Amino acid sequence: MGYAALAGAVDAIGFLKSGGLFVSFMTGNSTRLAIGIAEAMSVAITAAALIALFVTGVILNVLASESATIIHRKTAATLVVAMLLVTAAGVDSSGGHLPALGCLCLAMGAANAIFRREGEVGIGVTYMTGTLVKLGHRVANRLRGSDDSPWLPYLLLWLSLVMGGVAGAAGFAWSPKVSLWCAAAASIVLAGVTTRLVRTGDVASG
Repeated sequence: MGYAALAGAVDAIGFLKSGGLFVSFMTGNSTRLAIGIAEAMSVAITAAALIALFVTGVILNVLASESATIIHRKTAATLVVAMLLVTAAGVDSSGGHLPALGCLCLAMGAANAIFRREGEVGIGVTYMTGTLVKLGHRVANRLRGSDDSPWLPYLLLWLSLVMGGVAGAAGFAWSPKVSLWCAAAASIVLAGVTTRLVRTGDVASG
């Protein structure tokens, strides 16, 4: 849930910095790409670039984390996300706003390589459509009396992203540059927490 909140915050900051594009919600960017092709090619090109960077972030973090030998795979994956967010904050503070957006996209793609199970995404931390569909299925099955599987975790995951978005938007309104540094700091804290949980066995090793 911590990474869902981080994704919400970073996406809100990226949305406000870019003037209406996303750094973690690629369904939205795909729609903007489609509209841009019909109406404004500059928007289409930017959306396509952000989508490509997001996918690149996933690829890079899978390769980096699966190649890790000294530290646990999840630890390596979280450190890559933290490194990219720190880089984004540093570049943005130096005036490189567009490169910073690129780093944010890479970071959010990389975040989806943290929770993997048997080579596939176990938890998607930057997109909630699937989570809400699962929530709806679980609630419907409860109402039918055919399944007592828990539905609350899906609701909490969605709420984490929303509350993170609120925090990111509020932070951006206060200080665009500081808000990015806060997100970077949060990613470092989450990397530390994940590392500790891995060592104590409270996080699955897959």
